Amino acid sequence: MTPLKEYLAAGQASVEAALDRLTPPASEHPTTIHSAMRYSLFAGGKRIRPVLCIASAAAIADDVSVAVDAGCSLEMIHTYSLIHDDLPALDNDDFRRGKPTCHKVYGDAMAILAGDSLLTLAFQTLSKLVIAPTQAVALINELSTASGTVDGMIGGQVTDIEGERQTPTAELLDRIHRAKTGALLRASVRMGGICAGANDAEMSALSSYGEHVGLAFQIVDDILDVEESSEALGKTAGKDAAQGKITFPAVYGLDESRRMAEEERLLAHAALEPLGSRAERLGQIADLIVQRKS
Repeated sequence: MTPLKEYLAAGQASVEAALDRLTPPASEHPTTIHSAMRYSLFAGGKRIRPVLCIASAAAIADDVSVAVDAGCSLEMIHTYSLIHDDLPALDNDDFRRGKPTCHKVYGDAMAILAGDSLLTLAFQTLSKLVIAPTQAVALINELSTASGTVDGMIGGQVTDIEGERQTPTAELLDRIHRAKTGALLRASVRMGGICAGANDAEMSALSSYGEHVGLAFQIVDDILDVEESSEALGKTAGKDAAQGKITFPAVYGLDESRRMAEEERLLAHAALEPLGSRAERLGQIADLIVQRKS
């Protein structure tokens, strides 16, 4: 089996090529909005969501070509959320992935529109997939639900904003992060399964894995915000504490947060057992998510 580092590099390259194909060129009118969209979309990043989508499809079927484009829709949604998160009205961040944020380069108005455009392009991308109509509808439903207000990304962001300066509790923390970060990561895995035509048992295994990986990802993110530098993270470190955010270290402390991340990693591996050796990559990605330093 190809080493994980090479597998991820190949997956990222295929996603980059697909994103370039699916996104209007910067030279296309109106050029400013397309330039702003591409600035943030190609500013770096691990592409973990599309790679999870592709790896999940590969755990079920041999042909993952549809999962590549479906994964791009996830990256578009993720990037739109980052552009809007960084705006002065929200987290007010000057840097993302080590570069000036979209609104710092293009202004607030164009950054808002760039995020809106990527959100729209994500669903346009899904609508053009060469796939059975029932699968296309399932993918659109999965992504829109995970991005929305009821147990989805936007709902989690709202709870996060309203939770600032409140007493941090385990219940509120769980409500924020299962929606804000976990929902889109879980959807990444489930969308791979949908692309591959997974049956009910396979979808159940993938869903459970996605739940645990999504939670592990956020726990580690919160730990890194405390422990790592802005240079290592590519964004402003320590902002969670400065803004009074409800985080895992704030509720549980660093040592317990590390233990919880490890527990979620092990549960993610256990969830994959029904899928056998085809899901080995997903297990490796779970390990990487917990062991990463940025």
